[in-house]
Order: sequence, then C-alpha cells, then structure tokens
Amino acid sequence: MSKTESATILVPVERISQQIYIIRGQKVMLDSVLATLYKVPTKRLNEAAKRNPARFPKDFMFQLRKKEADQLRSHIATSIGVRGGRRYLPYVFTEHGVAMLSAILNSQRAIQMSLLIVRTFVRMREFLATNKDLAARIEKLEANQNKHMSVINLLAEEIDQLKEIPPDPPKKPIGFKVDS
Repeated sequence: MSKTESATILVPVERISQQIYIIRGQKVMLDSVLATLYKVPTKRLNEAAKRNPARFPKDFMFQLRKKEADQLRSHIATSIGVRGGRRYLPYVFTEHGVAMLSAILNSQRAIQMSLLIVRTFVRMREFLATNKDLAARIEKLEANQNKHMSVINLLAEEIDQLKEIPPDPPKKPIGFKVDS
C-alpha cells in the first residue's frame, strides 16, 4: 500500500468486521454505517443506489423488515428516538452491493473503502470456513469420546453387578474327617 492509500484509509478492519451482521442468511452492512465510511449522508447513499436499480438486485441490497430492524437496533443498542431518528426502515448491502457502491459513488474514498470492506468480507468467510473445519473435527472427537464412554459405562455397570452377587458358599472338603 502506498503512503497516500494508507493515509486515506484510517478505518481498522476490526471496526469494519464488527459492523457486518447476518440477516436473512447473508452477511450485510447497514446503509448508515457505509455512509459514514464513505463520508456521504445516508440519504444520498440510498438515493444513489435507488437510481441504479439494475446494479442492486435483491441479493445485493434489501430493506429490513420492522422486526429485523428492531432486533438489530436492540443488538447494537441504538436509540429509537422520535425526533431526528430515521423515518424509514434501513437498507442493508451485501458484499456484492458494497462493491457496486464504489461504482456509483465514483470517488476515490468510495473505491478505497469498498476494497477494504470486500477484503474484510473475504477474511470473515475464510475465518468461518476454518472454524467449520475445526468444529467438524471437534464433533468427530466428541462422537468418539461418547462411544468410548458408553463402553466404559457398560463395563462399570457389569463390574457393579458382579460386586452385588454374593460369593459362593464355602465348599465342604472332600474326604474323611478323622475324630481324634
């Protein structure tokens, strides 16, 4: 990265990854978060996207339902304030929608931020793939452990049953007993 690129991008990847949510089974970012990163008003960002409907199909951008917005609002602890608050439900953009935003916003900042955000999405995907592999391995170990535990429990029960059986009564000795 050149000095001008690093000077322009002052947003850490961790901050971006914290702003990615899973809604309707897709990783998305809120329009207001993207507007802040691109340094444009949220209203202008949404207007630009709506003016280009061919670039933003439903799998690139969609508007949240009231229930989804309420759940997200409680998750990120933002106020619902009547004054100065949003008058409409927020839009969210998928990874592909973020890439399209850089094309319609047409600024150097938008291009750099889109690249950074898309790279963050890719890192998250790689991280999740790695964790899925690890989770599968742990699940296999747990299954083996459960199998071994069931065998051990069976053996322990049989040992306990053997302990409960009274010992055989002493046998009479064979032979003659001489009285003295």
